[in-house]
Amino acid sequence: MSAMPLPVAACGIDFGTSNSTAGWSRPGQRALLPLEDDKLTLPSVIFFHAEDAHVSYGRAALADYLDGHEGRLMRSLKSLLGTSMMDEHTEVAGRAVPFQDLLAQFIGELKRRAERAAGREFTRAVLGRPVFFVDDDASADQRAQDTLEEIARKTGLRDIAFQYEPIAAAFDYESQISREELVLVVDIGGGTSDFTLIRVGPERAGRAERRDDILASGGVHIGGTDFDKALSLASMMPMLGLGSLLKSGREMPSSPYFNLATWHTINQAYTRKAWAQLAELHRDAADKPKLERLQSLVRERAGHWLALQVEEAKISLSGASVAHIDIGRIAAGETVTLHRAELDRAIDALVTSVEQTVSRLLVDAGITASAIDTVFFTGGSSGVPLLRERVLALTPQARCVEGDLFGSIGAGLALDAQRKFS
Repeated sequence: MSAMPLPVAACGIDFGTSNSTAGWSRPGQRALLPLEDDKLTLPSVIFFHAEDAHVSYGRAALADYLDGHEGRLMRSLKSLLGTSMMDEHTEVAGRAVPFQDLLAQFIGELKRRAERAAGREFTRAVLGRPVFFVDDDASADQRAQDTLEEIARKTGLRDIAFQYEPIAAAFDYESQISREELVLVVDIGGGTSDFTLIRVGPERAGRAERRDDILASGGVHIGGTDFDKALSLASMMPMLGLGSLLKSGREMPSSPYFNLATWHTINQAYTRKAWAQLAELHRDAADKPKLERLQSLVRERAGHWLALQVEEAKISLSGASVAHIDIGRIAAGETVTLHRAELDRAIDALVTSVEQTVSRLLVDAGITASAIDTVFFTGGSSGVPLLRERVLALTPQARCVEGDLFGSIGAGLALDAQRKFS
């Protein structure tokens, strides 16, 4: 009988757009480490308090913001990788801070919490990455990975490897099965949709090199935050004036609404310049009550609050036909009712792009849909009904398996770290 492999001082880190995890592979124990109380996920959120130097993370950060503490909330920082903003600064507590330092601060906290839970230091790690940080630009995609590696080294990690997130999810699924399968992994995260067609099975699991098992990988820069944005623009922003007219007959400029509907640009709506432009638009607006709602939202710095309401409505509509949003914070006594059909219409074009990406993946692999044994769904947004229906329609004979929507990637990265660094 072969001896059980000893745990190595290497972890798997899934730095996600919306949620992050860290895992450490040990015989007979779950891989994921508790990061916030007993929770295995840490929402990828930072809140910088204005009154003092205190910084909060994850659910605590969201709670501090929603409780009305003065400060700066930042979320979806991963979405900046591969963009020009990664070379820029932003104002935090009255000083200019590079975005790279903000990512290093969050990943460093994630690493510290993992080490505290494991009772040991980690200097080696496998980091998850999307199949494409940047669509259709290989050099920009490589720069994004290089930037993430540089940031990870600032946190004390010395030996770093990368693994595609859907492949990591496949490794987690592989640890749960007893026979060989051809699996299509569908990973719909906060910022990207990633896919891998891979052969998995108990006899393959111990191999150090898995390149020959991977038939194809692909992805597109569409994820749950894009669904949130589309739903917000379709259902909420018109209440604040999007699509309304100025007295001249021209349509209201859309940039303030797009900033407020996009997680990592919400803070741009709070600048002095943006406020001055908003006052000018209010003077020229034909429908002033809608602009007054928008002014109230910006004055209260409630953009993140509204984005959270939209996100929660999207999640609710994944399991119900109707969701309600209480917008009393910016419009006293008002509630917005949303229907599943509205979500479907809002995200239809995005889901079509995801569907087309999966179709191309099967063509590139030279595999017919009937050859696929299992479609394995992971990622927090893979439960969106329209998306799941469209993907499963491409593989009607395959078995549908739902993994740990927030934990499969982190657990798979921990398994990969065990293999790579043992």
